[in-house]
Amino acid sequence: MYVDDILLAINDLGLLHETKKFLSCKFEVKDMGEVSYVIGIEIFRNRLQGLLGLSQKAYINKVLERFRMERCSTSPILI
Repeated sequence: MYVDDILLAINDLGLLHETKKFLSCKFEVKDMGEVSYVIGIEIFRNRLQGLLGLSQKAYINKVLERFRMERCSTSPILI
């Protein structure tokens, strides 16, 4: 069996290294380092402010292009 991707995110580096060691004993593992994009989601962070963000902007733009709406304008929706 081949598993393509796994993403580990944790604020405890000791536990992260322990988890990676455990997984590498059971499976063939290749550490790709820090991630900025995974399964169509952009990941961005500001370590100084302690922020982690996720964005699907690229996917949204792709859908807008597919339906030829990339130049549409936005407006708030009132309910």
